[in-house]
Amino acid sequence: MRKIHSACLAFLAMVIAANALSAAAESPNVVIVISDDQGYGDLGCTGNPIIKTPNIDRLASESSGLSDYHVAPTCSPTRCSFLTGHWTNRTGVWHTIMGRSMLRENEVTVGQMFADSGYETGMFGKWHLGDNYPYRPEDRGFTEVYRHGGGGIGQTPDLWDNAYFDGSYFHNGEIVPAKGFCTDVFFEQANGFISKCAKQELPFLAYISTNAPHKPLHCPPKYLEMYDGQSENIAAFYGMITNIDDNVGKTRQLLKDLGVEDNTIFIFTTDNGTASGAKVYNAGMKAGKGSPYEGGHRVPFFVHWPDGGLTKQHDVAELTHAVDVVPTLLEMTGVKKPEGVKFDGVSLAALLDPTKQVEWPKRFVISDSQRVRDPIKWRGSSVMTGKYRLVNRKELYNVASDPGQKHNIADKHPEIVAEMREFYEQWWAELKPTFAQTTEIFLGHPEHPVVSLTAHDWIQEVYPPWHQGSIREADRKTPQGDKLKHLGHWAVKVVQDGKYQVSLRRWPAESGVAINAALPAGENVPGPARAFRNVPGNAIGATHAVLRIDDQDLDRQPVAEDAEEVSFVTELKQGSYRLAPIFEIEEGELGAYYVVVKHVD
Repeated sequence: MRKIHSACLAFLAMVIAANALSAAAESPNVVIVISDDQGYGDLGCTGNPIIKTPNIDRLASESSGLSDYHVAPTCSPTRCSFLTGHWTNRTGVWHTIMGRSMLRENEVTVGQMFADSGYETGMFGKWHLGDNYPYRPEDRGFTEVYRHGGGGIGQTPDLWDNAYFDGSYFHNGEIVPAKGFCTDVFFEQANGFISKCAKQELPFLAYISTNAPHKPLHCPPKYLEMYDGQSENIAAFYGMITNIDDNVGKTRQLLKDLGVEDNTIFIFTTDNGTASGAKVYNAGMKAGKGSPYEGGHRVPFFVHWPDGGLTKQHDVAELTHAVDVVPTLLEMTGVKKPEGVKFDGVSLAALLDPTKQVEWPKRFVISDSQRVRDPIKWRGSSVMTGKYRLVNRKELYNVASDPGQKHNIADKHPEIVAEMREFYEQWWAELKPTFAQTTEIFLGHPEHPVVSLTAHDWIQEVYPPWHQGSIREADRKTPQGDKLKHLGHWAVKVVQDGKYQVSLRRWPAESGVAINAALPAGENVPGPARAFRNVPGNAIGATHAVLRIDDQDLDRQPVAEDAEEVSFVTELKQGSYRLAPIFEIEEGELGAYYVVVKHVD
């Protein structure tokens, strides 16, 4: 009997395994390519007469496209909505720095949703939603992660002295060196992930998020040469986009070669309006990145899926938003929405299907650009319904007849203005209570025992040193000779009582440089811009280090000659703290740009 029972169990296991493989084969794969700072007009298929994007142009001709699709005017805010289906300001991400680029831990990302449904999930390139637990992509459902730090290569949280060529990156939490241009590296890693999953017949979601063509403008020389006759900046900006285009073509060819193209949903989009191309071509729109006008937040979106019937150019002219992406993907793939999650967006699956006639209801969406520590009502806002845009509460435009938003018609349509203001007022009232929920970096969590804090995430009124050029420069100018005072802090959450070692550094740990050392300018890379590392590193002349928590100076130590760090050990109870260690210098005090915290019990 025991043998028969074992045989039955073995047979049952085989049936379950076979069914699982069958289900995996039927589950559509998803590949998302999202570029950084590329606007609607920075493509040949949207009318740009100069740029070379043949692969994305072909994709557009074989896809359903959203021609009235909107995001936030800057990167982190778009990415949080794109990955969660929630309004930017609901998620805690309304800025790109100052601790306001970290996605609240209670948010569920599309990576987590797909991983919970049996997908392999990979994230490659730019994350920009937090560099410490619980905000990293590996904490948010992505099982394969290959990324740079912060919002761009060479920014403060990134690995020291990184530039766009031959950098080092975080691969599943480990630092690994790479050869080549950053965009090529990220696509190569993504393509390796795709190949592995396809050969194992495992459904996958690959989120390929380039930092290009974000500044600084660096580019392989062959792409610069494609734009001879243009300004250096445009040549580099367009060259970076053409490089992305080449990689899109390679990845689409790979999907064909692997035999999975038909069952793969392939999306190309961007994260905000153009940062550099508006003066050349902007599809008739006003302004670019960071603006509440159309050029700041209307971007391209194309989706190709042969098994879903999305193989021919089909324009969707209805008003859509980044909050719609997650519900759309769930409907297309059959992945279930987590219990308790309510999306701010709606599924666009029916709209994208060229065989369906859809009655699309009237809706309102909002794009705003806060770029401040705490949100300000109506700041940098665009309320949208149909073809109407209410900008900054006062200006009304009809972009169907006035795409350049030159003629304010608010006085002629007070009833429309009132309706749009009412929607915003309700939206703001709903979200406002969440603004005080500061995203805190966890200390003492077993998933992240050694925490590296950087000045990028200082919470303060003025911009902190968010890139390594600023770190190297170490600006110590004060008005009228006043003493320098450090006014920023990290919001941290201690998750277990105990002793903590807090190590203050002027340079990051991987640099191996002493606190009071100066550094020569690092090597530049191809392109018209100066690499962040190409700035000389100034000595600060620190005399003492001070451990400051919740505005209290708990300890003070001299800075020894050639010391790379000054460490303090302190008892901390569970709870929230404002951590603000400093160096004492001749000009007053300078926040420690880098701090490493370890639980030492």
